[in-house]
Amino acid sequence: MKEKQVFHINGYIGLVLAIAFVLVGGWLVWAGATGDHFASIFLGALLIIIAAFGASSLTIVGPNEARVLTYVFGKYIGTIRDSGLFMTVPLTSKYSISLRVRNFNSAILKVNDLRGNPVEIAAVIVFKVVDTSMALFAVDDYEQFVEIQSESAVRHVASEYPYDTFDDDKKLTLRSNPTEVSDRLTEELQERLNVAGVEIVETRLTHLAYATEIASAMLQRQQSSAILSARKVIVEGAVSITEDTIARLEKDTGMQLSDDKKLQLINNMMVTIISERGTQPIVNTSDVK
Repeated sequence: MKEKQVFHINGYIGLVLAIAFVLVGGWLVWAGATGDHFASIFLGALLIIIAAFGASSLTIVGPNEARVLTYVFGKYIGTIRDSGLFMTVPLTSKYSISLRVRNFNSAILKVNDLRGNPVEIAAVIVFKVVDTSMALFAVDDYEQFVEIQSESAVRHVASEYPYDTFDDDKKLTLRSNPTEVSDRLTEELQERLNVAGVEIVETRLTHLAYATEIASAMLQRQQSSAILSARKVIVEGAVSITEDTIARLEKDTGMQLSDDKKLQLINNMMVTIISERGTQPIVNTSDVK
């Protein structure tokens, strides 16, 4: 079922015509009754009935709203999307549906990420109705349908990514790549909600954290990873400084250090640079005579 436009005209013109039909019909009935003209009475009554049918088809459509019309026998005949007063097909049921942009905040869900770690996640879903017939007739309650499918999609997308990665493999993660994850969630949701005539405008993660039972352990792991990364940078810098020091001593002073002296110098400089606490200077007098 696809949305289609139903016949409708300006309601003010239709209202004026209905009033005119009633007045003319009433006059014809009065004239026919006084002059004993059955044809005038019949024509006047017919005009009044037509006016009543026309007046019953008057409907008001608000801004960013639509009216979905069905015959009293249940057949869908079309939708009015224009705002204002309109006269349309009589003997129809009219259902109002909002075309405004709305949002839905999902509850905080506990799911397992790609690595099986329990995480807490929640998202905000921004959506609007683009096909009124599908929204009303393809699903039972499209707003409830959006809520249920949104939570299902959040669970599914969260299971496709790890919460975080502790190596340099550049994989997408829930914590480091929120934009990519949101785009994937939008794609997943749109596929699920096409049947309801709903368009996803935007999705964003509003809550993301490790579950309480593993949060402390994962925090320690993150701290350890950060410390190891920092140590690696410090060691690389210390080695570079030591190499430059030995090279400049040999170049500027012409001093040729033995392997034992080089090892001693390297050891002292590495300890001095890498140590977290301030080092105490020690004077070596073992060779003094």
